[in-house]
Parts: sequence; structure tokens; C-alpha cells
Amino acid sequence: DLHMYVRKAVVEMGELIVDMQKALIETAEKYSDVIMPGYTHLQRAQPVLFGHHMMAYFSMLERDFDRLLMVFKHADIMPLGAGALAGSTYGIDQTYTQKLLGFSRIYENSMDAVSDRDYVVEFLSFASLVMMHLSRLSEELILWSTNEFNFIELDDAHCTGSSIMPQKKNPDVCELVRGKTGRTYGHLLGLLTTLKGLPLTYNKDMQEDKEGIFDAIDTVHFALSINAAMVRGMKVNGAHMKAVLDDDFSNATDMADYLAKKGIPFREAHEIVGNAVHHCIEKGCVLLDLSVEDFKAISDHFDADILDAISIEACVAGRNNYSGTAPECVERQRNNGKAVIAGEEKQIAQWKAIVESVQA
Repeated sequence: DLHMYVRKAVVEMGELIVDMQKALIETAEKYSDVIMPGYTHLQRAQPVLFGHHMMAYFSMLERDFDRLLMVFKHADIMPLGAGALAGSTYGIDQTYTQKLLGFSRIYENSMDAVSDRDYVVEFLSFASLVMMHLSRLSEELILWSTNEFNFIELDDAHCTGSSIMPQKKNPDVCELVRGKTGRTYGHLLGLLTTLKGLPLTYNKDMQEDKEGIFDAIDTVHFALSINAAMVRGMKVNGAHMKAVLDDDFSNATDMADYLAKKGIPFREAHEIVGNAVHHCIEKGCVLLDLSVEDFKAISDHFDADILDAISIEACVAGRNNYSGTAPECVERQRNNGKAVIAGEEKQIAQWKAIVESVQA
């Protein structure tokens, strides 16, 4: 029963992942021209396309879907016929039962059949990883929706008001997803701890596998479905994102790259740009506020094209290597993502055919 239950759960999880991936591609396309700050150490680092950021989560979910392949493979083994541990003396036809229940294989060893909970652990591992990915997205949505960031506005359907402060719009759904992630981790660690000291074959401890996987399935179902709706419903404040970039030093790396391409060792270019940034901070301006003459005063390696080279649009467009953030690269990511989804939907159809082959 648990093997069959997990198989059905894999189909459901696969469908939810695909819908979430579709939501990410739709959002990346909707805001394809929006440029936002990219961060390291939660400090503004370099400008990226908003769609590039969204497609990063697509890739995470693609790996999550791949993990389901192994879960289904290991759940799709029939344990019937193993008896309590040693098999049966009744001459049963396990192959016939296998066909009726739609299993691809039969356990080779009856003791392994009784003892095996690997497929449950693997499902909980999948659940923990997908929840970790959704929790990271939730954290970013929480930050971006604050007044301090003001990058996005979440739909009212996924927020609540404060119990005491009338002006508040709290991202409660994001916080719930983030909180339930630890709960999912607990189910994985709990079952691993339960199994680690068990001798072969059956021990009553093993009934503790049920509560965790039932709850994990419900939790991941909630998290994936609500995140897909949340991503589709949010509004992106692209104008404010661009204004933020126009007023900071996210283009400093491109300024150093400009010098490095002229043959200056990068360590020297780094120092030159660092001094320029320090100069701007003292003057209360940013690099784009400097004139060509200002740049030439900093270093005679700067030419008239420096302002074009460090424009925010140029910083994004210049990163056109295969995995970069340039518009053509992100468009390729979206198109490849659609092909990935087509393959995933084909796999789900194959899983469904197996699950639905069970005969009453």
C-alpha cells in the first residue's frame, strides 16, 4: 500500500513542480525587460535581469523533478510475497500479482522487501530539498515586498493584515512556507534516526514512517501550489529597481572589466575603480554622474566610451556567455525551460500509465 501511495504522490508532486515552473517562465516573460540588483552577502553586487533571477528557481525545480525519477523507481518495486521475512510456502504467483498492481519489478530478496524504507527516505529527501528551494524564494519575496526594498507587491490573496496595526500587509504565506520547511526536515531526520539501528527485518518502529510522509506530502502540495499562485499574482516594480541601480555602484565591476580589456592587470583596475568609488562617495554622486574628463583624470586609460560601457543596460547586455544574464541568454533559458517542461510532462504521463494500470 505504501509503495502504491508513494507512486501516486510522485505523480502529484511532478504535476505541481511543472505548474510552478510554468509560473516562473510566465513571470520571466512578463517582466523580460526589468533589470534588478543582484546580490552577494545581501549587498548590491551587479545588475541582472529579473527574469534571470526567476529562472534560477526554475533550474532548482528541474533538479527536484529529477529526484522524483529515483523515488518512483524505488517505490515501483512490489514487496508482496515476502511474507513476514522469508517468503511463502503456498506457491503464489508473484508475477501475476505484479501485473495486477502495475509494478515494474519484484523485490529479489524477501528480507529486503520487508525492511526497505529507502523510497520513503528518498521522498522525504526530495521534499526537504524542494521545500528548501521554496523557502529561499519565500525569503526573497518577503524582503522584496518590504518598504525598504519595494521591488514587488504581493497579491492581497497571499497576505494578511495585522491584528493590531491597520496599515500592515504581512506576507504570511511566505512565512508559513519558510516555517514548514523545518518541519519537513524533521520528518526526514526522524525516519533516518528511526531506521539507523534496526536489525533485519520487520520492527514495530517502522510504522513511524507513515505520519512523516503523509504530512510531508500535504506540506509540499501546499507550498508548491501556493507559490505558483503567488508568483503569478505578484506585481514587479521595475521602475524602482532601475532607479535603485542608477543610484548605486553595481556597475563598478564593469568599469574594472573595461580597464582589464585594455590590458591593465585586474588587480590594478580594481584599485583604480575602488578609488573612483571612494571619490564619488565623498562627492555624493555615483559613477554615472562623472564626466568623461573626470574619468580621464582618474586614469588616462579611460576613453569617451566609458559612460556607455558602464550603463546599467550595457552591464546586463555584456554578460552574454552561455549562463549569463544578457537578454538573449535569458530568452534561451526560457525556451530551454519550455522544452524541459515538455519532457517532464511526458515523464508524468508514463508514471500515470503505470499507476493507473492497477486492476481492481
